[in-house]
Amino acid sequence: MSDAKAMNLRFPDPGQRAAIAAAAKQAGVSMQEYILSAAYDRATAVEQRFLEGFTASMARSGAAFAAEPSSIDVSADQRAVEQEALRELEQQERGHAA
Repeated sequence: MSDAKAMNLRFPDPGQRAAIAAAAKQAGVSMQEYILSAAYDRATAVEQRFLEGFTASMARSGAAFAAEPSSIDVSADQRAVEQEALRELEQQERGHAA
């Protein structure tokens, strides 16, 4: 990188700064590297939780689509009755509109 600039690290709590500085020193990295690494770890953990939830959701959806059609779909007779009722309603609406 050309002319890399350091992050401006400001901590309102001196104790927090000291704790991060000690942890970074123990890890053998700069405070900047330590903070960026922690942020990356947190972001990837959030991503992992999202992906786990998404995978579980897909499994539930897949189970619903894999269900027997007869358990979720109405019978042909029921569909015919519903279509006839819809036709009757449409005819009544046309009769009232005239």
